[in-house]
Amino acid sequence: MKLGYVILYVPNVRKTVSFYNDAFGLEAGVIAESEQFAELKTGGTALAFAEEIMVETMTGAFHRNRPANVPAGAEIALVVEDVVSAFQKALDAGAYAVAPPKEKPWGQIVAYVRDLNGFLVELCSEVA
Repeated sequence: MKLGYVILYVPNVRKTVSFYNDAFGLEAGVIAESEQFAELKTGGTALAFAEEIMVETMTGAFHRNRPANVPAGAEIALVVEDVVSAFQKALDAGAYAVAPPKEKPWGQIVAYVRDLNGFLVELCSEVA
C-alpha cells in the first residue's frame, strides 16, 4: 500500500489552486473540466482539492475548515529551501500567520500559516 494523494475539500477549487500557486509556487497538474477537482504538482504524492459538495453528497455533513474557526487536526507540510522567504511569500499572498519561522532543537526550521480556507500549512526545511 502507498499514499497516492491527499484531498482537501474546499468551497472553490479554482480559487484555492490560484492561492497555492501564489502563496507556495505550486502549479496545477490536473484540473477537471467542471473545476470541481484539481491536483497540484507536488512530487510523488499529489495534493488535490475537491468541491465541498462532493463530500457532502457522499457522506452528509462534515467539518468545514474556515479561517474564523479552529483548524482541523491535520496539516499540509511543504518542505522548502528558505523557510523565512516562503513564510513571507505566503503572507503576501493572503495566508494567515500562525507561527513565525523557528529553529527546532533537531535543526529543522519550521513555520505555520493557514491557507485561504483555514487549513493549517507547515513550511519547513529538510530534516538534517
